[in-house]
Amino acid sequence: MISMKKLSILPQLAVTAALVFAGSVAQADEVKGNAAAGNGKVWLCIGCHSIPDYRADYPLVYKVPMIGGQNAAYIASALAAYKKGERKHPTMRSIAASLSDQDMADIGEYYAAQTASSPNNPLK
Repeated sequence: MISMKKLSILPQLAVTAALVFAGSVAQADEVKGNAAAGNGKVWLCIGCHSIPDYRADYPLVYKVPMIGGQNAAYIASALAAYKKGERKHPTMRSIAASLSDQDMADIGEYYAAQTASSPNNPLK
């Protein structure tokens, strides 16, 4: 037979377990990007995003933005949205589908560090 004292601890254990689980999920979501690592991951991006006033024409005409100097979290979030299908450009969706969360964070940090005078990508 279970005593009342043992039963009263069950809600506390449930809350503790929920907090531990929530903490581990929050830590999993916190991916730190690295601009130096991103440098080796942007080879596909440069083909469109480094050309001033470039317009992609498949399947529709899209103005391709220059993304150097953009907020790192925004870039990673946009890539994640393409990967999930929340953003619809088919080429970007295909590229994003091949990226891990770490890749997206690294690419975001790389582009956030770029300026017009950046030596690696002067067109950024």
